[in-house]
Formats: sequence, C-alpha cells, structure tokens
Amino acid sequence: MIFNSIRWRLQVWHGVILVLVLAGFGLTAYHVARDSQLRRVDQELEQHLGLLLRPQLNEPPPALRSDGGLNPAGILDHIRNLVQQAAPFDATQANSFYYILWNTNGTVAARSPGAPMDLPCPDLARTAAAGFSSVGETNGAMRPVPARAFSGQPGLARTRGEFREVVHVGLFDDRLLVGRSMAADLASMRRLAFWLVVAGAAVLGLGLAGGWWAASRAIRPIDDISATAAKIAAGDLSQRISLTDTENELGRLAGVLNSTFARLESAFNNQAQFTSDASHELRTPVSTILLETQTALSRGRTSSEYRETLQACQRAAQRMRQLIESLLALARLDSGQQLLRRDECDLSAIVARSIELIRPLATSRGITIQTTLSKALCRGDATRLAQVSDNLLSNAVDYNQEGGEIRISTANGQDIVTLIVTNTGAGIAAEDLPHIFERFYRADKARTGNGGHSGLGLAITNAIVQAHGGHITVRSEPGSQTTVTVRLPA
Repeated sequence: MIFNSIRWRLQVWHGVILVLVLAGFGLTAYHVARDSQLRRVDQELEQHLGLLLRPQLNEPPPALRSDGGLNPAGILDHIRNLVQQAAPFDATQANSFYYILWNTNGTVAARSPGAPMDLPCPDLARTAAAGFSSVGETNGAMRPVPARAFSGQPGLARTRGEFREVVHVGLFDDRLLVGRSMAADLASMRRLAFWLVVAGAAVLGLGLAGGWWAASRAIRPIDDISATAAKIAAGDLSQRISLTDTENELGRLAGVLNSTFARLESAFNNQAQFTSDASHELRTPVSTILLETQTALSRGRTSSEYRETLQACQRAAQRMRQLIESLLALARLDSGQQLLRRDECDLSAIVARSIELIRPLATSRGITIQTTLSKALCRGDATRLAQVSDNLLSNAVDYNQEGGEIRISTANGQDIVTLIVTNTGAGIAAEDLPHIFERFYRADKARTGNGGHSGLGLAITNAIVQAHGGHITVRSEPGSQTTVTVRLPA
C-alpha cells in the first residue's frame, strides 16, 4: 500500500496539519467578519430608529405633555403616526427599513408600509427562545447602544432568515421593532466565504505540492542508497552513493555507507587475492610431492634414490606446514582468538636472544651487527614479541647486501618502548612501501619461493604488534638503507 511509503506518510501528515490550520484561520476570519458586519447593521438600525424618534422624544412638543409630565397616550399616538408615515419597505433596497409598534397588551399598534404581516409581539422575558441577543453583543461582551431613542434600556437584536431586527422596550412597556433586509450583506458574506475557500484551496494545493517536493527531495538519498545497496548485493562492489549534500543527516549517512562499501570492496578484493596467493603458494609443494612420487613409482629405484625422493617430499611437506601454520596464526590474530599473555618483559632481552640466533647467518655473509640495547620494559607476550624480532632481523639479513651492516636499538620512553632495525640493503621502492604488510606481497618478485619466504612474515609481525596495541612503520631509501620502527606501549 502507498501508506507504507515514508513519502506518503509525510505528505498525509503535512496535508492534515495544513488543512487544520487553514480551516481554523478561515473559520476565524469568517466569524470575525460576520460579527463585524452584524454590529454594523445593528448600529445602522439604531441610528435609523434614532433619526425617526429623537427629535420628538428629546424635546416633546406641548401636545405630548400632561400636568408637567409626558402624556403616554399622546406619545404612543405620535409614534404610531411616525411609524405609519415611514417610507415603504423594499426588500431589494439595502437602505430600506420597516417598523412595527406593539401595544402593552401585544397587539400591533402601527406598522410601516411593506412591513412583514406575520411577526408576533416579541416575548422579551424569554429572549434566548425568541432568538434575541443584546445589540452589539460579541462573545458575550456588552457594548453601549449608539442611540437609545425609544427608552433608556439597551436594544435586543436577532437575525430572522434574511432580515436583521432590533426591538426596544418603550417607556410604557410598549415595543418598537426596526428591521431591514440583509440579502446584500449575506451575499457579501457568501462571497467572502467563497474567496476564503478558494484562497485556502490554493494555499493547500501549493503547500501539498511544496511538501511533496520537499519530501521527495528528502527521500531521494534513501532511494539512491537502496539502489546502490541492491547493486552491491548483486555483486558490483564498485558502486557508490552519489553525494549532493553532505551536510545534512542523510548526506552524512551516505558518506559513512560509502566508506563502509569501500572497505567491503577492499576486504573482498584482499580475500580474493589472499585465496589466489595461498593457492599458488600451496600448489608448488603439492606439485613437488606429486612429481617426486610419480617419478619414484614410474620404475624400480635404488634405496638411495628412494631416500632422495622421500627427502624432497619431506621438504615440500615442511614448507606446506610452515605456510599453513602461518595462515592459522594470521586467522587467529584477525579473529581475536589468539590469546596474548600480558606479562612484564624486557624488549631488549628478547631482541638480544634473536640477535644470537641470526648472528651465524649474518657472519656467513659478512654482515656486521651493531647494537644499542637499552632496557625497555613493556607488557606483552614474550613468545610473540620474540617472533616479531626474529622476523625483522631475519629480513634484515636476507635482504641485506654482502658485507653490509645491521643496526639494532631499543629505547624506553615515557609511554612507549621502541625497537629500531636498520639494514644497508637495496631498499624498497616507494610504490612498494604501502603494500609490504599485505599478505603474500613481495617487493622483490625475483625472490618468490626462494629462501623459504612465503610473504607472510611481515603480515604476521604487523598483526602481532597491533594486537599489543602498538604500530610499526617502515622508512626506506632505495639503494641505501631500510629502517623498521616498532612502537609498543610501555
């Protein structure tokens, strides 16, 4: 379903919020305008009632007075005459008004020409049931009547169909109603409601379009990530996510995933290369064993010939065992299964024992060894650290020149201990330096298979050093010397 899509969920939520906001704004604006219009009409009705009656009631003529006071009968007769003489009511005219006067007993005393004939006398004791409210009432708040022309009491107003009416109670409990048609006002309010709906629909449409564009733009990196991941899952490890905005959250996620994909590709390539190299290294001794056994079985041999064949097979098997043990050691170090002891040991003493082991080989090639061994205490596995020093020193001899020199030193710093081995061999080319710790990598391709080197010595050395929390670096000057530096936590 579409609602399983994040884009659609964002769009629906955005649309609901936008509709609620626009509806709230539109209804509020409509009601404010409507209340303002009704107040204006009420004021207009009050003003017309005042214009009709004020001159007579503010200063009553002598005919309306009785014994120094007002004559009720005279006043009612006078108002009746004024109402009957009012202009005829025309519902099609916005400025046309009608008047109705009721006696105290509720009978119609006077009616202006054209006034509705079916209006009963308002029951002001039940104003809510009669539909009346105080003139100018807005949200329950009273405001002064602009002109109290008929009495000192506030007028009461109501809307009846298309008519707005205001009724006042007279001085003698008689009632006078003034009203007019609101057809033009209601039409204006309908036009306002229409344009509010049109404006709201336009804003809603633009908001939804903008929301869809923003949601699509925000979700696009996720689609790119999914598409790239699908291609990688299909086997194309070279694919990467295209980055357009690296500052937002998805951009940073894409950057992290690209780094992960790069490491994944490198790991797969290294695995493929490792498998190929391991197969190549194992193929040579296996081929040797097969060739020697086939030769021995092709015809009868003397005991000395059989002995030579068995010795050749033994050498090939020993080479295979050495290679397999190296691979197992690397696998354990990679997986963390190789448990290292954390004993206090002196790196200088470990190196000194390795020097004694390789000294006969160095002497046979005329290589001199110079040592500067300072006490260097560290915590680690003495057996594995001895393997590190053995590998480095044997390489220093094997890759040195005849009559060359090896300089070996250990030092104890505040936080680290160092082992530095320098040989005066041919050195390592700059393009080979980044790869010398890779498995089965040989800078000198001519030495492949010679001297018992499998190309795993430096890889194992680097893995052991890293397992101790240290690191190893190589600096070489081709044709001059090579220096290997091992740093371990003190």
